[in-house]
Amino acid sequence: MHFQEWLRSLRSGAGLQGPESENLWSLLPSLPLSSLSLSPSSLLGLGALASLTAYWLVTRPRPMRPPCDLQAQSVAVDVSGSRRVYDSLMEYYYEDTRTVFDMFQRGLRIAGDGPCLGFRKPGQPYQWISYAEVGHQAQLLGSGLLAKGCQPNSQQFVGIFAQNRPEWIISELACYTYSMAVVPLYDTLGLEAMVHILNLAEISLVICDREEKAAALLENKERGVTPKLSCLVLFNRFSDTFVQRAKNCEVEVLKLDQLMVSRERCVNSKLSLFLSQVTMFCHGARVGFYQGDISLLMDDIKTLKPTFFPVVPRLLNRIYDKILSSATSPLRRALLHFAVRRKQAELSSGVVRNDSLWDKLVFNRIQASLGGNLRFALTASAPISPTVLSFLRATLGCLIFEGYGQTECTAGCTFSMPGDWSADHVGAPLPCARVKLVDIPDMNYYAKNGDGEICISGPSVFRGYLKDPEKTAEALDSDGWLHSGDVGQWLPNGTLRIIDRKKHIFKLSQGEYIAPEKIENVYTRCVPVLQVFVHGDSLQSYLIGIVVPDPEVFVDWAKGRGFVGSYEELCQNPDLKNAVLEDMNAVGKKAGLKSFEQVKDLHLHPETFSIANGLLTPTLKSRRADIRRTFQIQISSMYSKTAF
Repeated sequence: MHFQEWLRSLRSGAGLQGPESENLWSLLPSLPLSSLSLSPSSLLGLGALASLTAYWLVTRPRPMRPPCDLQAQSVAVDVSGSRRVYDSLMEYYYEDTRTVFDMFQRGLRIAGDGPCLGFRKPGQPYQWISYAEVGHQAQLLGSGLLAKGCQPNSQQFVGIFAQNRPEWIISELACYTYSMAVVPLYDTLGLEAMVHILNLAEISLVICDREEKAAALLENKERGVTPKLSCLVLFNRFSDTFVQRAKNCEVEVLKLDQLMVSRERCVNSKLSLFLSQVTMFCHGARVGFYQGDISLLMDDIKTLKPTFFPVVPRLLNRIYDKILSSATSPLRRALLHFAVRRKQAELSSGVVRNDSLWDKLVFNRIQASLGGNLRFALTASAPISPTVLSFLRATLGCLIFEGYGQTECTAGCTFSMPGDWSADHVGAPLPCARVKLVDIPDMNYYAKNGDGEICISGPSVFRGYLKDPEKTAEALDSDGWLHSGDVGQWLPNGTLRIIDRKKHIFKLSQGEYIAPEKIENVYTRCVPVLQVFVHGDSLQSYLIGIVVPDPEVFVDWAKGRGFVGSYEELCQNPDLKNAVLEDMNAVGKKAGLKSFEQVKDLHLHPETFSIANGLLTPTLKSRRADIRRTFQIQISSMYSKTAF
């Protein structure tokens, strides 16, 4: 046959059609040969060409096959407009895994003596506790809790007041083994919130890591404000003086290993908790705890070489800023942006990898800083900029998913789909959830137009707040739908986009509705901004803000703009304040904020909003009324200026 016909047959036989074939064949020189015979040298060349073609076909990057049609990721269920992924909602993933206890048991069957929980001291390697040993210790500790009067298969609450460490997880598993509920306690809660939680849940036994924390609980007992507290269990050693002090107010103090008594009795766990998400233990994963010093966290990550990385958007923003700032010369910046565009082009065709030419030349150090073994990451808890998400998907060379939900629906209700690497949405409903949008007439959102308040139903939705029927009725309607307070929009491909916030809305004097939390989520994408509070008044025509600059980056950010001084001094600089305001407005404009949604003035405050100072709730949400009262002088001052 003619050589040209042979090339055509090679192309069709290899299955090379469309753009893919053009990419390969465009690399070949024009060969207008029409002879019927080929010389030995030509045959040798054709053999080399065939070998190269075969090698390319075998080693070319393969696009990820999505689990569904990416143009129809969810389906409408009924006239209410609710959407779901499957015909019936999923309550559990494995037939033998329906409780938290079952999850760990499944991981134990998979991993056996494999590593489960890891810990390390600074400069030393990780030490690992096996699944078998963790399960054994949890069983013994659970038996010890029974011996102390904790009741199985009932609404028994056990408090844990400790830093994350292996003993925390073992204590948690001990409670789950006998269907006791865990109530985490934190330093940041503050005295008032701590007392409220202990009394509301009628907690008699609290597990602590060290004497200082146990002493804070004991002080409440001595004051008579936590009468139910009767036993403190500590991970670390404690003094005889503390034991005597506790004895004086009828509180028993024990070391954790004193509770780990051998008992043959084993009560089957029937934990009353809906679990539609499968945890890492279910698959036999290992979990390493960092050393306690946040400055050493990256060293721990490099040592662990994690394959999965749950992360908040704030940290991803930091990684993004650090990568950009590392490109110090015009040539490096140009190379970085070109490499990112090439990787993003692969992403758009469904290819996710970390072994391309650009990974080896440009991104290898970035990937090595996260251990070099990262396969996928999950971002949630707050919106993330589409620019940042797309950039990091390219540079990290791993799957990065975005989820949306809240505590009341067991964390997640939507999740981005494998194979869909577009940004600016939070994916389709999870298999355990139905999601619908309901009208908000005051904000001009209507479900018939594809937007409204996001509501969730399904087995992952909670039953209500403990002993608080009024708050429960506000969150759950008569049909069991959880009203999130967020405003969403259905996209044509069946994914959900978060576009607004229903709660805390107010009107400006000209009649425009404002959702401050939506605006705050946009402004926290700014490099110098750690926290922001957006304020408006129905008697005023514009917004103002209280901004807490990020202490870790603010001084360097200001220095790059010609401002020098301490963190506190810089917060008082009016010119620097204007620079921050310009940066916020630029980010706001890029995110699509309307002119009336942009703050026109702001106050820089050097102290972070926290639970301790009464400006955050125990769930780290802004106490808006308290913030307004705290900064009333600054708010009045900003509004006393000439109107914008």
